[in-house]
Amino acid sequence: MNHHFGGLMAENRDDYLLAGVIARARAGDRSAFEAIVRHYQRRLRSWLAVHCPPGGDADEGAQRTFLAVYSRLAEFQDGTNFDAWLFTIARFQLMTEATRLRRQADYHARFAPDLLARELELRSGEPDALTADRLRHLAACLEQVPERDRQVLDWRYREQLPIEQMALRVDRSTAAVKKLLWVLRLKIRECIDTKMAEGA
Repeated sequence: MNHHFGGLMAENRDDYLLAGVIARARAGDRSAFEAIVRHYQRRLRSWLAVHCPPGGDADEGAQRTFLAVYSRLAEFQDGTNFDAWLFTIARFQLMTEATRLRRQADYHARFAPDLLARELELRSGEPDALTADRLRHLAACLEQVPERDRQVLDWRYREQLPIEQMALRVDRSTAAVKKLLWVLRLKIRECIDTKMAEGA
């Protein structure tokens, strides 16, 4: 019982000390803010590592969060939960990063889908003119893909849908969807190679 009471006393003392550090940081004490960073950085990075979108970086997310916290310290209200306030800012940073990554993925889905990006990596020694030609032929080859198959490509490379979700949409197994994507990529690659050989 005494041990539990001692634990509560320690928690209250920690809260009191943290409140003092926050107050000093708000007053412009940089060393106090550094203490806040040291106090939260491990927990924040762990949380971000779990919640980061694919392609996100937990360390960068933590850095952006602490920068936002520093610039908005004056907005924090004394007596409110600093942990909740800090992690709300972290969550907002994650949403912003997810939006940026989604826009980036949309751009690449439109102009250099996975099927072409992989091929261009293998042929990275090609001059820029040839790369431009392959992109131009990609657009033409995609137009030759049947509408229903083009929809599958769109789900995968523009909407970034998981294979499992795509399988549910078309009422097929995940293995069947993976095979379809492989076949479509192969056909489009062959179409591009044919057009390049013809000099179209």
